[in-house]
Amino acid sequence: MAEPTYEELKARLADLEKEGRRRRTGELEFKVGEKGGVSVYGLGRFPVTLYYEQWIRLLDTSQTCGHFSKRTRPPAS
Repeated sequence: MAEPTYEELKARLADLEKEGRRRRTGELEFKVGEKGGVSVYGLGRFPVTLYYEQWIRLLDTSQTCGHFSKRTRPPAS
């Protein structure tokens, strides 16, 4: 494997810096994997990956999830 050139390294560094800035803004990013799973980046340290059927099931219960999270939220200190 050949060593990358200085220009290639600079370009890669610029790409990584853009990616890092985007993730620090709290913006969510979606990617589709080879096997069809959709990953959400930006929610936490690791991506959340679900398949189509799982997304449909989760989104169908979004109202229930919202009510549950409001009921179980710890009181503000």
